[in-house]
Amino acid sequence: MARAAPTQTKPRTGTAGRRAPVRARARSRRRRRAAVVLVAIVGAAVGASVAGLGPLGDAFQEITLPLRHEDIIRQQAADKGLDPALIAAVIHEESRFRDQTSHAGARGLMQVTPATARFIAQDSGGTAFTEADLATPQVNISNGAYYLRYLLARYDGDEKVAVAAYNAGETNVNRWIAEAGGIGEFDVDDDVPFPETHEYVENVTERREQYRARYTDELGL
Repeated sequence: MARAAPTQTKPRTGTAGRRAPVRARARSRRRRRAAVVLVAIVGAAVGASVAGLGPLGDAFQEITLPLRHEDIIRQQAADKGLDPALIAAVIHEESRFRDQTSHAGARGLMQVTPATARFIAQDSGGTAFTEADLATPQVNISNGAYYLRYLLARYDGDEKVAVAAYNAGETNVNRWIAEAGGIGEFDVDDDVPFPETHEYVENVTERREQYRARYTDELGL
C-alpha cells in the first residue's frame, strides 16, 4: 500500500535542509570515483605485470617473482653445471629471497640445514663448516647449488626427483623409490605421499619457467 506523504505545516526556507542531500550525493560521487581509480590502478598494475612493461610492471614483478643476488646465482650455476633459473626457483620456494631461519634450523636463502652443510663440507673437501656463514648469500647459494648438483647425480639426472629430495630429504625419497620398485619405476606424481612435496615440486617447476621467461638477461640465459 502506498503511503501518503506527511503533511508539512511550515515550509523550509533555510539552506540547511538543502545542503544535507547535496553533501550526501557529493560523498557518494567521491566514493564512486575513488573506487574507479582503485580498479584502474590495480588493473594497470596487473596488465603491466603481464606485459612486463613500465614501473608498475617492475614493482608488481618484484613482489610476485623477486630476483636478487643474480651475479652469485649465475656464477654458481656455471660452476656447478646447473640451470640458473632452477637455482632461482628453489630460492623462491624456500625463502622468497629473504634471509631467514626455519624452526628446523635451516638457514638462509636456500634454507640449508647445518647437517647438510657439514655433509657438503666433507663431501667437497672444503673448508671447515661454520654455521654463521650460512647467512651469507655467497656461502648459502654455493651450498644449496652443490646439494642440488649432488641430488641430480644421485638420482640419474631426474630433476623432479632431485627437487623432491631437496624438500623431503634423501631418506624419504630413497624409501619411496624402493617401495615403487626402483628409480626406473618411481614417479613423483604417483609415488610421493607428501602433499607438501608434491606442491613444492610443482611450484619449483613452474617458477623455473617463469624465471627463464622474465629474467633472461639477468640470469645469463
